[in-house]
Amino acid sequence: MARIPEQFIDELISRSDIAELIDHRVPLQRAGSEFRACCPFHNEKTPSFYVSPAKQFYHCFGCGAHGTVISFLMNYDNMEFLDAVDVLASQAGMQVPKDAQPDDKSRRKQAALYDIVERANRWYQLQLKQHPDARQAIDYLKERGLDGKTAAEFGVGFAPDGWDNLIKALGQEPQDLERMAEAGLVIKKDEGGYYDRFRGRVMFPIEDHRGKLVGFGGRVMGKGEPKYLNSPETPLFHKGSELYGLYRARREMGKLDESVVVEGYMDVVGLAQNGVDNSVATLGTATTPVHLQRLFRAASRVVFCFDGDRAGRKAAWRALEVALPFMEDGRQIKFLLMPEGEDPDSLIRKEGKQAFLQRLENSLSLDTFLFSGLTARLDLSQMDQRARLASLARPLLQKLPQGDFKSMMYAHLGELVGVAQHEVQAVPPAPPPVARPEKTEQAEAVSQLSPHVRDSLRLLLQFPELIEVANEFELNADNDSWLDMLDQLIGMINVNPQINTARLVERLRFHAQYSILAKLAADDFDLEEDKRQHHLRDLMSRIDLISLQKQVTGLLSITAERKFTAEEHKRLNNLYAQMNRYKQSGRDENAT
Repeated sequence: MARIPEQFIDELISRSDIAELIDHRVPLQRAGSEFRACCPFHNEKTPSFYVSPAKQFYHCFGCGAHGTVISFLMNYDNMEFLDAVDVLASQAGMQVPKDAQPDDKSRRKQAALYDIVERANRWYQLQLKQHPDARQAIDYLKERGLDGKTAAEFGVGFAPDGWDNLIKALGQEPQDLERMAEAGLVIKKDEGGYYDRFRGRVMFPIEDHRGKLVGFGGRVMGKGEPKYLNSPETPLFHKGSELYGLYRARREMGKLDESVVVEGYMDVVGLAQNGVDNSVATLGTATTPVHLQRLFRAASRVVFCFDGDRAGRKAAWRALEVALPFMEDGRQIKFLLMPEGEDPDSLIRKEGKQAFLQRLENSLSLDTFLFSGLTARLDLSQMDQRARLASLARPLLQKLPQGDFKSMMYAHLGELVGVAQHEVQAVPPAPPPVARPEKTEQAEAVSQLSPHVRDSLRLLLQFPELIEVANEFELNADNDSWLDMLDQLIGMINVNPQINTARLVERLRFHAQYSILAKLAADDFDLEEDKRQHHLRDLMSRIDLISLQKQVTGLLSITAERKFTAEEHKRLNNLYAQMNRYKQSGRDENAT
């Protein structure tokens, strides 16, 4: 990951006007010393999204979205960290340091992986043209109706049979083999040595959402398993995040009105050849929340177009369950299941583009698909069956974000079961979906923190000017990682006494607990300014007292085995003296 100098990030944030940048994308209204708007990361009618120019930080009190100007670009514009830094630097008239990309070693390693994948791609494409066995691949593609122009446009290639064809072509030095293994091109044998991962397959290069080549999908040409073989998870390729064909679709069509999600590469390629350029495919995995985020950034309407067999219906239902939290008002999801024995590629060749587009137009809306799926095996003339429908539907409808669509879904459920909407909705509504999928884990992790340490971190992250109070105490981490984090934070502020919340959070971006620390920086701390110093001093005192108590307990445990040495006895008395001072000040209450 990128290691841009801290001083550069500090200067970049100082020169960037977070309110101005966000206002260009989400119109802001002044609210005292801050700005507010309806949150761009979840559906709401009352503004709960606030931007603080002083802290250079944004926070939504509805869904918990928060961060700096860099975080906003990453989440709103779907950028990677380095891309966001590049955009801000350009706007601020700054030059990103050349050595600031991933640290030198990491940068070279990543570049080498991209290079080896590109070389493999060129080799696979060359085999489709020149290899003696390429005829079987060409015949397969022709059988599937694919012409040479489309194959070239999608970079289709051929991996011939054999255990070491790619190895011989790209290099057999140890470092070459290790690089190919890390890029997912070859597999290391248990007994030593390597062999090609892709053999006897038509090859489809996979681009990420930025258009960078990150992996491959191989389609078997006859009988054989698996039918589709993807690159494994690598430093470049994450199948739960990428969608095959999305970058090309956006490049060809710009802003999409609709995205069509299909099951395989050949479906995407076949549809494109027949004039449907807005299809994408998941890469050997079920639809994920990240997929939905990327799909809805590309288009407001998504059609899931799966095979009509049992596996296709199951995949469609899973997609529905994942999609529910993203169904903000104005978005639309539909479902089209193929006739038996057909897939999108074969169907468009058989019926033509217009007939296929008409099928898309007539596809099932989310509400129809959901309720027809739930009622398929129920007899709604029976009261117990209507009650069963309500119990099945409620957990699904609770996932929907607040809005008109959710209200209408409950109203329709009420009609089906024969009761009023407020009765069928007699379960507290679920909170709005969070912008970042890990919010639940963050909240759980934060709740497990000692309240004294948690609130000390929160105060110092939000009000670094309280550092003088923290400096009154000398922390003993006692092998406690969060106490150690608090000690590190105090050190960071001491070195940079003028630092603010945004700059602190960015310095912590690559810390293992970044998401939790960023949440603490965003959490509302309802404490008047003149009480903050006293509250932090009280918190730090309690942390100190707890540490003293642990040290006393540790010393006393020695007596089970032997007597104290003179030095240990002196240390124990000293600890008791320090604890007595806290008792006299009344700060030992509730120290646990």
